[in-house]
Amino acid sequence: MKILQDFELLFQNELQSLYDNDEIKAIFLLVIADLFGLNRSTYQLKKTEGVQDDYATRLQEILIDLKKHRPIQYILNKADFYGEIFKVNESVLIPRQETEELVDLIIKTQKSLPDLNIIDIGTGSGCIPIILAKHLNNANVTTLDISKEAIRTAKENADNLKTPIHFINADVFEWEYIFTDQQYDIVVSNPPYITPGEKEGMEQNVLAYEPELALFIEESAPLIFYDVISSFALKHLKPNGDLFFEINQYLGNETKELVRKKGFDQVRLIKDINGADRIIHAKKRAF
Repeated sequence: MKILQDFELLFQNELQSLYDNDEIKAIFLLVIADLFGLNRSTYQLKKTEGVQDDYATRLQEILIDLKKHRPIQYILNKADFYGEIFKVNESVLIPRQETEELVDLIIKTQKSLPDLNIIDIGTGSGCIPIILAKHLNNANVTTLDISKEAIRTAKENADNLKTPIHFINADVFEWEYIFTDQQYDIVVSNPPYITPGEKEGMEQNVLAYEPELALFIEESAPLIFYDVISSFALKHLKPNGDLFFEINQYLGNETKELVRKKGFDQVRLIKDINGADRIIHAKKRAF
């Protein structure tokens, strides 16, 4: 009978052409946490214990999937985001650290304000609207996505995390036909922003498995979502309301200028933890 440590070595040997050693270790720890409920410390105490046949089979299946470049979050159907576990599948993006930074900025700048009306555009797994609803004081949160599958997944996450969210399955490009006189304190979006020219530098597990609809934008119009959502925000943000975007790091100044020309004030371009242009925060004029 193989022991847990045998599988750790197997993962290291079989995945070394795809990931560095630290990444393989992190992946293996996610797997054993999911299968055996072991954290890093308890694994060290139990790594010489035998692995039953059914668990050994599952570990081999996971390894086969990983060798096909399938992300571990899709294999386990879950991802951590801002301290919560979200269900994920191939209809939604895997939540990223950069998006955690966007959410954290909103929470820190808005947490003193009660009863905020918020709309998130492009919900995906629901990570942005759900975390905002959980951390902001009595916030009323709406979220929109064109994908029925994404809405279904986001609804499951909202139910699992006991967070009431209002969902709209619609295309943001048709916002003028969908919305009437609704007014929001915050408009937030992490829209598709990767251009086809950037594919060459991307990981195979992203290109092969994550939804293109949520990732990529036409090379000829890389800021089209920011244009459309800014127009929506001009009409549906309250005076002094806040607009937040996650953006393409290579188009920071262009995105900032677009938002400024739309008529927003106090347009800030904010870098992420890695020093890349990542967030736009702007205010709607008070008059």
